[in-house]
This record gives sequence, structure tokens and C-alpha cells, in this order.
Amino acid sequence: MESPIAVGAEAVVTVSEFLGRKAVRKTRVPKKYRHPILDERIRSTRTRNEVRIIRQSRSDIVRTPVIYDVDMSEYSITMEFIEGSTVKEALDKDPSVAEYVCPLIGKALADLHNRGISHGDMTTSNMILGNDGILCITDMSLGNLNADTEEMGVDVRLLQRAFASAHPTIEKGFDTVMESYVKHKTDADAVIKKTEEIGNRARYT
Repeated sequence: MESPIAVGAEAVVTVSEFLGRKAVRKTRVPKKYRHPILDERIRSTRTRNEVRIIRQSRSDIVRTPVIYDVDMSEYSITMEFIEGSTVKEALDKDPSVAEYVCPLIGKALADLHNRGISHGDMTTSNMILGNDGILCITDMSLGNLNADTEEMGVDVRLLQRAFASAHPTIEKGFDTVMESYVKHKTDADAVIKKTEEIGNRARYT
């Protein structure tokens, strides 16, 4: 029997099994407030998009869960279970983890952006720090494989806000992320400038 481990705005995540291996199953549930045809279109598009981005994002630097199965009749993705905890949980439990994980976040985000990939919802809740010490990026359905500077700036801005709201006591946490990002990102100045522009927009709207 599958047991839920997370219930989000659009999907339910459960612990599952695939060919004898522990797995995670993410199912996009129907929304009654949407027209049924529109609902199916949205669930289909986001499921397919997430599968593409998870697969394309994997590299020697960025770890993403291995996808075992996709069921478009239920709009579900069955994927590798990563033993560990979300980065948010790890930082909440032990803020000193920031010294280790923040440079990994910056390097991973730079690698995605260097390959033209945006995440779309870059927060510490959407990363897993594996028990093996490897950072895994998850929940990529809002991303883009042909990201422009605006979308990259949104990623950075979301991460900045995540550290400010969820980890306000971690001194220089976001700064450490950005030091690593700048070190590994080609033309990082353009993204940083766009991030500042996005922040200013939000401030005056």
C-alpha cells in the first residue's frame, strides 16, 4: 500500500515500489474548479514537461531522480527514491549544514543555467540532500529547457526569497550560494542584473 509523504497544490507524492525497488510516485490529481478538458490538458502538459526536464537536467554536476515509469492515464511519474532529507529540513535541523550544501546549490544552479535550463520553483524544499552527501534537484514541472535570462533571474530570485523567509538565521547562506554560482556560471553578471531588476519590480508593484 502506498503511503503519502507530501500533498502539494497540484500533486500527491507517495512512497511506492517499482520492480522491487523503493520508489516515489508523483500523481497530478484532478482539480474540480477547472473544466475537465482544460484540467486534463494542464495535467498532461505538466507531467510531460517534468519528465523531459528531469531527464535533460541530469549531468555530472546535477543529480535528478531516475524515472522508472510514466503513466499518462493517471498523470503520474514513478521515480527513484532518494534516501535523505530536503535541504530545508536539513538546514532547519542543523544550520551548520549550510557551509557544505550552499556551494553545491550554487554550482548545480549554474550548471542548469549554463545549459539553458530553468527550474521554475527553486526553493530549498525542492532539493534533497542525500545520505550520500549528493544534492538532488526535484519538482521541475515549471521549468524550461530553453530558458532566457529572465527565467534564470526568477530562479535566483526565488532562491533568495526562500533563504530570506525559510532560513533567516543562516548568516550569509544565500551569499555563499551566489559566490558558487558566479564562480561556475558563464556571464553570471547578466543573470544577477536581471535578478535585481525582478526584485525592483516586485518592490514597486
